[in-house]
Parts: sequence; structure tokens; C-alpha cells
Amino acid sequence: MKAIFRFVIPVLVLAAAASMQAAQLSTDARSAIPHEVQQLVVIDYRAMQNSTAAMDLRDRVMPPELKAFDEALRKSGLNDNHDVEQLAFALFRPKDGGDQLDTVGVAQGQFSTPDIIANFRKQKVKATLVRTNKVYPMGKSGMVVCFTDPSTMVFGTSEAVEKALDARDGIAPSLLSNAAMMDAMRTVDYEPLWSILDQKGTQIMMRQVLGEAGSVTDFETVRKRLVASWYSMDFQHGVKFDLTISTGDSFAAATISSLLNAAVLVRKMGGSDAEKAALAATSIASDSGKLSIHFSTTDAEFNSLLQSPLFQSMVR
Repeated sequence: MKAIFRFVIPVLVLAAAASMQAAQLSTDARSAIPHEVQQLVVIDYRAMQNSTAAMDLRDRVMPPELKAFDEALRKSGLNDNHDVEQLAFALFRPKDGGDQLDTVGVAQGQFSTPDIIANFRKQKVKATLVRTNKVYPMGKSGMVVCFTDPSTMVFGTSEAVEKALDARDGIAPSLLSNAAMMDAMRTVDYEPLWSILDQKGTQIMMRQVLGEAGSVTDFETVRKRLVASWYSMDFQHGVKFDLTISTGDSFAAATISSLLNAAVLVRKMGGSDAEKAALAATSIASDSGKLSIHFSTTDAEFNSLLQSPLFQSMVR
């Protein structure tokens, strides 16, 4: 179970005070995400800013891309406490099918673009053109930003942003034409924090989750049958985490379920009291070709888990 939490803890803590407001992406935002997306994570950024606990913990667990984005925001003229509402990160594969992933961010909110552009000009920041799109460097961060409309901006490295603009402008396929990922999104995009993974991303995640607890032979038997996965977080009453993995058939789901239950037993034998309580609050089941993992705990128990060696090892 260690790898499951390592996979979601960085965004989990940032969204620790998320309300029931859904973190949905607009059509324009979705069109700026390349088709070959391996994972998409979406959080309610405003809720994060309103949480003292999340702000205190974020420096310990925040992904490097989000740290760089925060710093660049403060220097760009954007008021990140009020303007940014939803924040998405997409990890996508290049067209040549290589293993190296690119990362692009998409922020939604109400941006006063004339004031922001005026601030760029005051700082003598010059835009470069990608067709008709104006792309601005964000200080010394190495990141660039493009406002695709008054409520959407795309940011990341120059190369990643250009690929996102290719998708948005119809030169390359976008997330909108990825039927499997769009179907997965519809099951979770009403949550304040959610993520979807494609087939390759799901396979990588499960290999990490199982670790030494899973038989390589057993995993290889079902690996290609893993289709996609999605998870969501809910902090309205305690902490709830739900992960669903779609497989090709009931046999594959049952096999993965057995391997995961074995991994839980292994961890329970050497875990602290807080870790054992967390694992006891984790249920794993399979039904009709889908594997479901559910974790639920109180705020107090979750705070104890954050202080445990298990959590500390995940955020290093």
C-alpha cells in the first residue's frame, strides 16, 4: 500500500480542506491536453489556499512543478490567492512513443489578462508567437505561460506548452479524442480532487504498488488486461480515498485483488499502530472486471498517519 499513498500524497495534502465544489475542467482546458496523456491530476486550488494545514505541509510534499508554478505566479503579476480556481497537471508521452514524459499545467480562474500583460511589459518581458498564441516567459523559472482565453492559461516548459497549443489548435489530437480517458474522467470529475491514468500509467502504478509482495509471474499474467484507473479524494467528513482499476475481465480483477491483499498483510506485520490502523481501514474488492480500493478515516487518525514513518518515507 506504500506506493499507493506515495502516488497520491502530494496532491492529497494540498487539497486537504477541499469543499464539495467540483474541480472540473472546461472544454478549452481539456482541448489543451495532448491525446497521449498518461496521467491527469486536477485539484481545487482555491480550497488549498484556504487551508492553513495544507499551506503548512505543502513545502514538504508539493511536487516540484507546483513549487515552480507558485513561485512564478508571485512574480508574474497574477494574484494566485484569488485568480486561480482549478489547477491541472497532465503527464503525456511524446508522439514518437518514447518513455520520457512531458508535463504541462492548465490553470482555470478569472484572470485580468490586460493587467497581467501590462505587468509583463513593465518588466520588459517579451512574448514569442506560436501561430497566433502569445507565450510569455515566467521569470527565471524556465517556465512559460499562454492565456488561451480569459479563464484558462497553459504553463510549463516551452516544449510542453507548444505541444499543448498544438492540441488546442487542432494540429495534434487532444484529450477530447481519447475515449478511454474521457470515460474515466466522467466518473470522478465532480470531486474536489481527482486523477485518471491510462493503460500504461495504470500498469506502472500497479507494479509499484505490488512491489515484492506480488509474484512477477502473477502480475505479468494480468498486466496487459489493466485498461485504465481513476481515483478521487473527499475531505467533507474525515478523509476518504477511492481508487478504481478497470481490467479486461473478472479474472484479472480478482488476481490483482489477491495480490494487493497480500501486500497489505506484509505491511501490517511491520507497521506502526497508525499504519496498521490505516491499513485496517483499507478495503480491496473486485466485481465485474473492476478492482476497487477504498480508504476511510477520521481527521484525527489521518493526522496520526501523517506523523508515521510510513508517511515520512513517502514524502522524502
